[in-house]
Amino acid sequence: MASPWWKVALSEEVTATKPFAIDVGDQPVVLWRDAQGIARALEDRCPHRRAPLSRGCVRENGWLQCGYHGWSYDGETGRLKDIPNMKDEQKFPPVYKAAAFAVSESGGFVSVNLDQKTALPAPVVPQGFDLCDTAHVALGHDQWINALFDDPGLVLNIRSVEFTPYLMSDLREENGLLVMERFCLWGKLHWPSYATAEFPITFITRTDPQTGETEAVLRDDSFRTLLTAQLAPVPAARGVTQVRWRARLGDELKGSHAVGLRHKGSFAVRDTVDAAALRVLIPSASHLAGKLREDILSAAPAAPSSVSAAA
Repeated sequence: MASPWWKVALSEEVTATKPFAIDVGDQPVVLWRDAQGIARALEDRCPHRRAPLSRGCVRENGWLQCGYHGWSYDGETGRLKDIPNMKDEQKFPPVYKAAAFAVSESGGFVSVNLDQKTALPAPVVPQGFDLCDTAHVALGHDQWINALFDDPGLVLNIRSVEFTPYLMSDLREENGLLVMERFCLWGKLHWPSYATAEFPITFITRTDPQTGETEAVLRDDSFRTLLTAQLAPVPAARGVTQVRWRARLGDELKGSHAVGLRHKGSFAVRDTVDAAALRVLIPSASHLAGKLREDILSAAPAAPSSVSAAA
């Protein structure tokens, strides 16, 4: 199975002024931009004394300098380039080399692959996702994705949208992705009755079976797109899931509830999950996910499908 690409940062989070620390599972990673503005990624441990490189600084020439003893590293190769008080022409032993990771930047995200030799993914055309943020959730990666399948309202907050327990169909495979469609209602009250056979909005998710990267689309009963979001959950240290996201509203919003999406804070990934509700949550969709993932990944060992390309 090919090593996956993880969307570990929003493009604006990675700068040439300060190193940015993230992790992929238990692997600490430091990101920054070199003198050419290219995003770079190294293991967040200095080979000298194992101090976090993210506590250092970015030099004017684009090298990353450790804050402990000032050793500097090239972002493309991870090679040691400079030690204070030593001559520039000094050759440094190869043992002092930081592990470098493959980096790709596209669609407003910076992605990292822990296999440096992996091929770069196809670029994604920017789609004007002007809403964005990051959430750090005290929930494991698989558990977060399963909660998204079984009750999106536990992990997402969309203004005035109530996620019902009713699925349009079982979780299914489509073009190498896990696809779910769920009926939704506007608001907590439905006039003239709390019970209805009509659902004015639907919520559709397309999820990469390996990384959990998801495109989420909210549509009204006329199939107009109300909101589109790109969700990028990444497993982090200590069982935390980092979720970076970008979202944009549809071009045509009709009705007071839909227009209300234009208000600030209309979409967000929740930083906390209601543990009591999660404990009793019925696995209405996630119970199919394991077998579907296995079938998809075994059928396509080269690389998982691209969420953006399938959308």
